[in-house]
Amino acid sequence: MRRKREMSEILKKTKKLVSAKKLDEAKLLIPKAYKAIDKAAKRGIIKNNTASRKKSRLMHLLGKST
Repeated sequence: MRRKREMSEILKKTKKLVSAKKLDEAKLLIPKAYKAIDKAAKRGIIKNNTASRKKSRLMHLLGKST
C-alpha cells in the first residue's frame, strides 16, 4: 500500500504542476515519478504494462503542454 500511495501522490503532484503551467518544476519530478512507478511494478503492486502506460501518459502530458 505504501508504494501505491507514494506513486499516486507523486503523479498527482506532477499533473497538478502541469495544469498550473509550472513545467520546469514538473520536469524535476519526472525521475521521482518513474522511480515510484518502477518500484510499484517491481513489488507487484501494479503490472509491468500498467507501469509502462503510466510513464507513457505522463510524458505525453508533459509534451502536449509545452
